[in-house]
Amino acid sequence: MPDSPTDLRSEAPVARPSRPDGPPGAWQDSLPGFLAVIRQRRWTLLATSLLVPLCAGLILQQVTPLYTATGELIYQASDYQNAARQEPITEAVMASQAEVLQSLRIAQRVAERGNLFADSIFNASLRPPGPLHRAWATLTALLGLEDDEAVTPVGPSRNRSIELTLLAVQAALHAAPVKFSHVLQVTFTAGDPIVAANGANNAMDAYIKGLYADRHRKVDEVKRQFEDQARTLRETVRQAEEKIAQYRASHALSQGIHAGTDTEQITRLLEALDTARAELAGADGKLDAARGQRGAAAQAAVAPSVVQLRAQQERLAAELQAVQGRLGSAHPEVQGLNRQLAEGQRAVAAETARVVASIEADQHAAAERVRSLEAALQDTETAAERAAREQIPLNAMNRDLEAARTQLQSVLDRTQQVAHQTWIEFPEAHEISQAIPPERPSAPKTIPILAAASAAGVFIGLLLVYILHLTDDTIHSGDELRAMTGLPCYAAIPQVGRRALGHLAIDEYATRRPLTAFAEHIRSVRAALSLSADRPVVVAVTAARPAEGKSLLTVSLGRSAQLSGERVLAVGCDVRQPVLQLASARGPVAGLLDILRGTIDWQSVVQNDPLTGMHVIPAGKPGGDVAGFFLSEDMRRLLADVRARYDLVLLDAPPVEVVTDARIVAALADATLMCVRWRWTCRAELHHALDVLYDSRARVIGTVLTRVDPRAHLRSGSPDAGMYHRRYRAHDRG
Repeated sequence: MPDSPTDLRSEAPVARPSRPDGPPGAWQDSLPGFLAVIRQRRWTLLATSLLVPLCAGLILQQVTPLYTATGELIYQASDYQNAARQEPITEAVMASQAEVLQSLRIAQRVAERGNLFADSIFNASLRPPGPLHRAWATLTALLGLEDDEAVTPVGPSRNRSIELTLLAVQAALHAAPVKFSHVLQVTFTAGDPIVAANGANNAMDAYIKGLYADRHRKVDEVKRQFEDQARTLRETVRQAEEKIAQYRASHALSQGIHAGTDTEQITRLLEALDTARAELAGADGKLDAARGQRGAAAQAAVAPSVVQLRAQQERLAAELQAVQGRLGSAHPEVQGLNRQLAEGQRAVAAETARVVASIEADQHAAAERVRSLEAALQDTETAAERAAREQIPLNAMNRDLEAARTQLQSVLDRTQQVAHQTWIEFPEAHEISQAIPPERPSAPKTIPILAAASAAGVFIGLLLVYILHLTDDTIHSGDELRAMTGLPCYAAIPQVGRRALGHLAIDEYATRRPLTAFAEHIRSVRAALSLSADRPVVVAVTAARPAEGKSLLTVSLGRSAQLSGERVLAVGCDVRQPVLQLASARGPVAGLLDILRGTIDWQSVVQNDPLTGMHVIPAGKPGGDVAGFFLSEDMRRLLADVRARYDLVLLDAPPVEVVTDARIVAALADATLMCVRWRWTCRAELHHALDVLYDSRARVIGTVLTRVDPRAHLRSGSPDAGMYHRRYRAHDRG
């Protein structure tokens, strides 16, 4: 510690304490720290948690309750044959029917049956104008923006009121298929339960009747289509028959029993030709046999007369041979037999010639007949081929005619079927559960909404607490202060309320109430100064901003040290806001500035504290160059003089961010205490104030947290809040 003013000027720059890189108050990033933040701001959380459901409840009171009636109907295809259409009922079909049920057409029928056009819930034009509408009407009237003459539209015009009413009814009507069934659930929402039930029932009734009317319309349409098809097919059959008749007439084609004459004639000709050819073959055989060209067997087939003559000739030849062998050739009997044999040969030759001529005539006749039949057969076949070729188009026309007749008959049968079927009298849908007026409103759902509002209130409250915590740039505890500045926090001096003060002045509280937490923290500061390795004598007490309790700390710390037997001098260096002077003094009194001007000796201006005997030098009468006075050799000599006479000299310096004098006073002191107001001083201001002091070569040895709310600090869970525990609150009353 320097012993002279010269040593103060030649002192090397003071090393700045290192500041941690992490954010101050990092302990609050944990769950216990966040819970501590919630305890600190519990009123904010509680107010938000109550305000949001309260607002929701007030809004619910203004909302008109809505009632939803529910009915059910079943959709199923008829078991009878549907001539118009037959398709299975699938999920897509059920979804389509649901869309039909909640269509604008059904909504229009519901509105007409229930007279919903006169209901203000659905017809917005019947509602009284709201505040915004009235304000706009008033503004337009004042500005003259209203149309003077209404323009009558030419032609059809839209009724916007009816359109909006229908859309509102359609929005209130809802239909949905029940899964794994053919059931449609129909709901209608209205402000009156009876209107809601009637709306659902009217919708189902209109839907069922619409299906019935659509079915009849479809059947009539199918009947008309069948009748049109029948007329067209009848005309087609008539034209085909006329065409076939004309073709038969032009090609001389027979019909009916005469249609197969050519075939029968060819058959007869073939049979006759076969017979003629057989006869021709027989004639050829006889002719060959008669001519002896095919041996005895063939000759046996000749005429019987020839055969008989030849048999006789053979007997004569045999007899001649026998007689001649016995009698010889010259015997008369032999010669007589030779003459008979010769006559017999001549008779055989003559008869054979006669038979051959007859057979040849028959053979020529048979051959001519064969040729005639073959020619007739060829002509008949040619005619048949020509007729067959002419029959091909006729057959095609006959097939077309038959197909047209078949199709016509099918259409006629289906027309009769449609005309006589009774399935159209059975509806495809029918009600299984009519809607009844509901007893409780379906909207608004008060309990779920209030529960959601309560949860939202808690969430918003937590979010608001977290945002306030993030945006709060002030100091909340000694740990934060220590972590931010890198300096020790000697004490967290509590805020003393008016009830605790009673009739006492705040600067007397620590002296009058020595067992309170306030006095205990003052003693903590004094102990920290006393236990310092190089115990300072001249200590400057300053702050970054005004109203941070530096003057109160100076007086309370000096009185506490004075009561402990130390010689204490408190010097008021805050010339512009002089606080440090005895209460008995009225108006400005001589003090430090007067001493530095050289108009008075410092010992003559020292005042005695009547409460503790502490010496006090007031700031003095303001005027002149105050910074020049503090930088003068007189100021240094004064500090050197009082340093030798007192155990502790406290300099009440002005705020660093306000007056330049603070850095000069801090540089002249042996040590400097920085007062930081709890939840008041911003971190940026504190950093800047410390940087200013360090740049002035001031030796800042520690900080003091002032004006702490004991209850809030205790709820925060800060480690340095133990002195505010409820077991020690009894001592706060002294």
